[in-house]
Amino acid sequence: MASAADQMAQSISLAKFAQATDLKKRLWFTIGALIVFRLLSYVPLPGIDPTALGLLSARTTGGVLDFFNTFSGGSLSRMSLIALGVMPYITASIVVQLATSLSPQLAAIKKEGESGRKKLNQYTRYGTVALTAIQGYFIAVGLEALSATNGVAAVIEPGMTFRVAAVISLIGGTMFLMWLGEQITSRGIGNGVSLIIMAGIVAHLPTTLVNLLEGGRSGSIDAVRLIGIVIAVVALILFICFMERAQRRILIQYPKRQTQRGMQADRSHLPLKINTAGVIPPIFASSLLLMPLTISQFAGQRVAGESKWGDFIITLNQYLAHGQPVYMALYAAGIIFFSFFYTAVVFNPEETADNLKRYGGFIPGIRPGKNTETYFDYVLTRITVIGAAYLTIICLLPEYLVSALSIPFYLGGTSLLIVVNVTMDTVTQIQSHLLAHQYGDLIKKAKLKGGRLR
Repeated sequence: MASAADQMAQSISLAKFAQATDLKKRLWFTIGALIVFRLLSYVPLPGIDPTALGLLSARTTGGVLDFFNTFSGGSLSRMSLIALGVMPYITASIVVQLATSLSPQLAAIKKEGESGRKKLNQYTRYGTVALTAIQGYFIAVGLEALSATNGVAAVIEPGMTFRVAAVISLIGGTMFLMWLGEQITSRGIGNGVSLIIMAGIVAHLPTTLVNLLEGGRSGSIDAVRLIGIVIAVVALILFICFMERAQRRILIQYPKRQTQRGMQADRSHLPLKINTAGVIPPIFASSLLLMPLTISQFAGQRVAGESKWGDFIITLNQYLAHGQPVYMALYAAGIIFFSFFYTAVVFNPEETADNLKRYGGFIPGIRPGKNTETYFDYVLTRITVIGAAYLTIICLLPEYLVSALSIPFYLGGTSLLIVVNVTMDTVTQIQSHLLAHQYGDLIKKAKLKGGRLR
């Protein structure tokens, strides 16, 4: 049977959409914020020569920097104010959530409600500033070293003044993006940070299509392989949509109550998504890999050939390049770990079991209380195994194929997963606003009719 959201989606019309003024304001605000994000990606850091930087980035393509560049919407290759994107904020969020699970003091703060959430958000902001400062300093130093080794002066006046200005500018850009994401979440449609990441990925889609078509025209990619790539992308999108809507529905029964038809028992279902963690595990895993790899890659360019430490960093970058077994193993381990970790954060079996017991609900054949909690944990663990395996396959299979077929890796599964997930979540929220608007109109009409009857 179709859900209320599905029924609403089938009955959506332009007339209903035009009447939802609040929804239109939210959509326009979201679009405007994303336009601001794209414009900022073209504002270079102070002390950077954009022409020389373009030549330099063309020589240093490939590896983790391209991956970071995709997530930031091309800001890294242009060394804009938002070159680091929202990745430092995501990494800081990971650290705070891990600390909340391990530290009793932070766990107590989390239980304080709204005030506790504000405190944890403040800690996340402090962590974002610290991580941005560290990454920004290594990027500034790496730019100076790259300019020296490649003979292209991308930095006009190297030195401590440029480094301090670059770090301050990058901190300001990242914090502004963080604030912009929060504004989109509260005043727009969808999750702001996720939409910013998706906008950066979608900005590369035209270039991706042009490169594929150009490869087919020039003969570097044969027609059979090109058609296979298109079919594989479509199949991945359909598979992602199917898995994201997959649920394990647990039957919940409530005590019998007297109705006009006699004693009847109320029944409902508790839906548990196969992929409860959503798109968070790939983003968390990639952001954790991006932070040390960005530093090591820039440091590697700076100390190459100077010492054993420099040789070690160069070797590390080679092993952790895209498509390499070590990188794929670490990426898979990160996805699996964060799938279980974030699922445990989102769904608390003990709290759910207590709520059911409080309202008289129970699972047929399972005693309320501790037995229900154990059953929830049992089911959730097993469906999370399927969800983690699904995310790992979606993210790693394209990485392997991209490496084997020498295709630009921003066609990877992580990008597709983020785009499809964020799009589905945004459409769902639009449907919810339309449904709320429809019910609001019905309530207003009912009140008007009631007033006339008086």
